[in-house]
Amino acid sequence: MAVTQLCSSASLFYMSCFPKNATLSSPIQFSQQRVVSFNTVICCASPRDTIEHSGNGFGGLPEKLYSHRESGTSSSTSTSINKVAPPRPRRIILVRHGQSEGNVDESVYTRVSDPKIRLTEKGMADAEECGKRIREMIEKDKVHDWKVYFYVSPYRRTVETLKGLGKAFERSRIAGMREEPRLREQDFGNFQDREKMRLDKAMRMLYGRFFYRFPNGESAADVYDRITGFRETLKSDIDVGRFQPPGERNSNINLVIVSHGLTLRVFLMRWYKWTVEQFDGLNNFGNGSMVVMERGYGGRYSLSIHHTEEELREFGFSNEMIVDQEWQKYARIGELNYDCPTLNSFFTHFGEDD
Repeated sequence: MAVTQLCSSASLFYMSCFPKNATLSSPIQFSQQRVVSFNTVICCASPRDTIEHSGNGFGGLPEKLYSHRESGTSSSTSTSINKVAPPRPRRIILVRHGQSEGNVDESVYTRVSDPKIRLTEKGMADAEECGKRIREMIEKDKVHDWKVYFYVSPYRRTVETLKGLGKAFERSRIAGMREEPRLREQDFGNFQDREKMRLDKAMRMLYGRFFYRFPNGESAADVYDRITGFRETLKSDIDVGRFQPPGERNSNINLVIVSHGLTLRVFLMRWYKWTVEQFDGLNNFGNGSMVVMERGYGGRYSLSIHHTEEELREFGFSNEMIVDQEWQKYARIGELNYDCPTLNSFFTHFGEDD
């Protein structure tokens, strides 16, 4: 009974993220693909019942084994040599929540807890407009099988942003979603004292933006630690093709991460291994804006495919960071940048010949 209730609650939460519109108010029309391509889990009514799980075309546990169907080899006789990794998502799209009540009036934090701060009317419009921009960007690919998968911070303003984004997509285009607590905002403490918070933020500028820890809260370095854990989860999800319908190998999946300004900057810092100094030079995302990591020619993700050099400089990129993004555009997975220009900022004794 508890398991059944849990599955029901999860289903209700999932559908609440994408409110009914003109398309969804009528019966859902699936594509010509067989319904068995959707990954469903049936809760057991009794301990003796069995659970059927399609396993995404994998033999055994889907998170451990890759599909062997391409080679015609059965999973019982295959080895790690003929395991084929699923395609990597085409993009990872980072979206900051729309304008919130706290962005307009900081005093809201003194009477409403940070996780419960909601969007303004403009913030909801920001989210819906961002969803349209994401769809327009994807449709320029001129592919028929594209889908989106969402990760979202559990804070109210990010969940409301997700609902706004979702209005741009039919149900058949949404591969799924996951609420991820590690994507939450930097913790500034509990109910905030407005004057004390101003003093704390001034102290942060003296101490250092990355390392200053708010009393009863977090530093950006603390956020870095939990984002490191999320990155490993994300990498695992990508490696096993968790976004793929059962038996499919879709290279046109787009991941959308809905989170907060500092958290997303830390995510990029962790992904691209930027230094603390480089992080400190970054500017915050605008509310309802997006930064796009797109799969390059060698399989790595680069910001310079979607964004111009001018946009990256506006974001706070240094010359070295821009050069690295150009390298990311062509580099293969697993390669190291042996000509990393950041070396010069650590080792200053090199001559011009070096």
